[in-house]
Parts: sequence; structure tokens; C-alpha cells
Amino acid sequence: MSAIVLVVGGLAMYWIAYRVYSKYIATKIYQLDPNYKTPAHEFEDGTDFVPTNKFVLWGHHFTSVAGAAPIVGPAIAVFWGWLPAVLWVVFGTIFFSGIHDFGTIWISTRHKGRSMGAVSETQIGVRARSLFMVVIFLLLLMVNAVFAIIIARLFVANPGSVVPIWFQIPVAMGVGVILHRRGGKLLVPSLVALAILYFWVWLGTIIPFSFPEVTFLGLAPQATWVVLLFVYAGIASLLPVWLLLQPRDYVNSHQLFVALGVLYLGVLIGNPSMSAPAINPDVAGAPSLIPFLFITIACGAISGFHGLVASGTTSKQLDKESDARFVGYFGSLGEGILALGAIIATGAGLAATRGEWSGLYSSWGAASGGAAGFFVRGFANLGTNIGLPLGFATILGSVVVISFAATTMDTGLRLQRYILSEVGEMINLPILRKNFVATSLAAGSCLALAFGATAAGAEAGSGGLVIWPLFGTTNQLLAALSLVCITVYLRRLGRNILPALLPMAFLLLVTVVAMTMSIFQWFGLTGQTPNLMLAFMGSAILISALWMMVEAVIAIRNAGSGGGALGTETVPETAK
Repeated sequence: MSAIVLVVGGLAMYWIAYRVYSKYIATKIYQLDPNYKTPAHEFEDGTDFVPTNKFVLWGHHFTSVAGAAPIVGPAIAVFWGWLPAVLWVVFGTIFFSGIHDFGTIWISTRHKGRSMGAVSETQIGVRARSLFMVVIFLLLLMVNAVFAIIIARLFVANPGSVVPIWFQIPVAMGVGVILHRRGGKLLVPSLVALAILYFWVWLGTIIPFSFPEVTFLGLAPQATWVVLLFVYAGIASLLPVWLLLQPRDYVNSHQLFVALGVLYLGVLIGNPSMSAPAINPDVAGAPSLIPFLFITIACGAISGFHGLVASGTTSKQLDKESDARFVGYFGSLGEGILALGAIIATGAGLAATRGEWSGLYSSWGAASGGAAGFFVRGFANLGTNIGLPLGFATILGSVVVISFAATTMDTGLRLQRYILSEVGEMINLPILRKNFVATSLAAGSCLALAFGATAAGAEAGSGGLVIWPLFGTTNQLLAALSLVCITVYLRRLGRNILPALLPMAFLLLVTVVAMTMSIFQWFGLTGQTPNLMLAFMGSAILISALWMMVEAVIAIRNAGSGGGALGTETVPETAK
């Protein structure tokens, strides 16, 4: 099949969804009020609570939730065939992610910008909040540790990407300072910053940077990058959002449009056929397509991490409640477009023939381990269709992946700080509410996982990969928990709960089934080598999922009878 058919069909469905379905959700279900006083105005502090233009906020939200996941997940899932991956990315984005991301911004805004963990106590109960906090911290721990190793590996494999990535930081900060002092619009300065970035991408082909085999820290290059990335992310997460987070995210949102333009124009001009099979008949060694497709592709269809960003940073910057539709739902569509592009890049751009593609995707291990690299190669090949030199296009693809992953790390550590502050409030430990202390603990825990859990024979700093098999189910469990809160809140407001209830029920089901199958494998009950650490951690997550199913039923039933935890202070009121 021609890749153009998938591109046109997918983009057309996204356009219809935004014009029709998101409007229905905004007006009939969430009933957005443009006059509602948002937390960004109520608690404006110039650091975390900052009223922000919706286009700038969209840039922050999208690049924070995107990371490497909407690229890596779909690139792995192509191993089963491009058809199931495309169907889940398109319909998951429209009916799952859009509702979830849009809804978590809305419900957090209606609860004074609180995280979904804090919202869960109000909507479900204290037990739910305790569970939420554990799941959230575990998820952020995995995301930050693994994204660090993904970035480090790309730095080592593509040394030309090092200079443009690090040079982007002072450029973005310069834009932030200029706008903060002088005001004005961000569009032109961010476009200038993007042009400068691409000049440095070109320079990266001329002046690549690589560490020696043993660096100044006494570590191998990959491990050194992991340490430096967490030092940087810790500092960045303490800075005011206007100084680095907003301008860099906005620049990266432009970079997304450029990257998607390169990818999709490469498809339209080159008209490649899908060299990957629609359904791959040779998937020996891979987990079952159902339910693991819905776990492997999280970002790009639905992801619990999005709810952490939506309620952790985005809701604190929302200028008007009516902006939530554009920022949340259209942000989900942006990620869906990126995920669709990842499928095209690895399914059509990576290889010219079915045999060549099968040689690269020779096993599930090859697909899982090479996904990011496969995307970069496929992206670069498509870029040559529009006249880009292969070397430049390769570095550009690496910069895209690294930029999004680094932004997610910045936001992830900021979110871990918020979570630790909320825990400090819960257990009456004021020291956890100090920004430096909470950030140090967050970064320290990620480094402890990265270096303390490194498997025998693996490179130092790759410890996050040890528990990464738990990420998919943990992430989707978190999305289901957020949908539980949205469903209960809608029930109490007397509105239609089906748009949130159906995705919630589906996610809880696939999470339970997938985790049960994985636990059997990790205990060695299906013939594989046992992994007791994953088995026991997975069992804890499974119990959490079952527990939340019970909590969800009780909360929804109580909401229907007018009972439950909803206090009068959370009933929406239009600002005077």
C-alpha cells in the first residue's frame, strides 16, 4: 500500500475529530467557561503559575508529553504490522487520548491546579490518593531514567547532535529573558531561535562531539551523559517556566512542524510503499498482539504521563478555561500525527523492500532495542526525497528525538518535585516542600535507579531499562485512574459519563490482562527465565489495578446517589 493513503486518511480523521468531536466534548460534556478564573490568575507567582498564551502553552504541553515515547512505541509496534498500529494510533488519539488529556487539564483547573493525585482524593478518597502517588512517582522515575539513557545513546551514536542540542538551551533562555522584560509576541523570536538551531544542526555535521572512552568523571561516555543530563534537568526544573521551559518548548513545537513537514513531504514526493507488512505473520518471540499493542503504543494513543503534565504544569499556565480544548485535545492530535509519522518512517522510509525491512525487524528484541535508531534512519531517508543531504537529515532526526525527550525530562523532574511537595504536605514534613530539597531527592532517586539497578554486563547508567517492562502497564493504569476521576466528577455534575467511562473500562481491562500474562512469564510459569523483581513489582501493580476497579465502581455509584468525597469548594463557579 502507498504510504500516502495512510497519511491522507489519518490526517483527515484528525481534522474531523477536532472540528466535531472535541467541540461536542467542550460544549456538552466539560462545558468550558471562558470567564472561569483559572489557577494561573488566582495563584500567579511568576514561577509555576503563569497565565500563558494558548499557542505558547500548546507548545509546552505538546513537547512535554511527546518525548521519545510517541516515536519509540509505534516504531516497536510496527513489528506486529502497520495496520494494527495505525488503527490504534488514529482511534486511540481521537476517542482516548483527546478525552484524557483535555479532561485532566479541565479537572485540574477546576481543582486549583492540583495534580491528579490530589484530585483523586477529592473525587474518590484517601486510599485512591495514596495509590495515585505511588504509581505517579514510579512512573516518573522510569520515564526520567529511561529517557536519559535514550538521549545518551543517541549522543554517542550521533555525535553531530550534541552541539545543536546544548546550544538550544542558551538560545531559548535568551528568548525567554527578552520577552519577559520587553513583552511582545513569541512567534518571531522563536522562529529566529529555530533558524539558529538549524544552523547549528548544520555545524554539527562539521564539528561532532564525542567523549573519550573514559571521561573526566571516570565513566564511559554513555554513563557520563546520563549524569550530566540529570544535573541539567535538575537545574532546569527549578527555573521559572518563562525562562526556559516555555520558550524552548515553543521553539520545539516549531521544530515539530518542520520535522513533520520533512517526513510527510518526503512521503508525498517519494510516494514510498509500506515495506512493512500490514499484519506480520512472523512474530515469534513477541508478546501477544492483544492486549500488548495497547500497552506498547501509549503516547500517541493514550498515556497516563500526559495527565501528569496536564495537571502538573499545563493547568497552572492556562489563561482561559476555553483554551483547554486547543491545548489538550489538539495537543493529543499533534502527538497522534507524530506517532503516525513514526509508523510511516519505520514502515515505509526505513527500507525499500519487504525483505530488507524483515532483516532489520528480525526479532522482537531487534524491534525493541533499535526503535529510536530505526525512526532516525527512516526519517533521514524520507528527508532525502526533498533534497536534504543524508548526514544532515540524520542529525536533524536525532535532534528531534533528543529535544522532545530532554523536554520531557525537564518537566518530569519538575513534576516529581510537585509530587514530593504534596507528599510533604500529606505527612506534615515541611522540608519536602522546599524546592531544592525535593528536586535533589527526585534527581537522586533517578540516578540511583540508573546506576544502582544496572544489569550485569550492561553499561553503567542503564538501570532504568531493568524495570522498563513495567512502564507500559503502569502508564496505562495511571491513564485509567485519571479517567476514573473525570468520570466520577462528570457523574456528580449530572453530565454524560460515557466519553470517559468507556476508555477507562477498556484501559483497566487491558492493563489487568497484560499484567497478568507478564507476571506468569516473570514467575517462570510459561517456560521463560524467571525475573522475581519484575514479578513482585508487577504483582503490586496488578493488585493496584484491581483495587482501583473496585474504587471506581464504588465512587461512580456513590456519585450517582449524591454521596462521595466531592466538597462544595470544588463545585465549578464562574468567576465574578
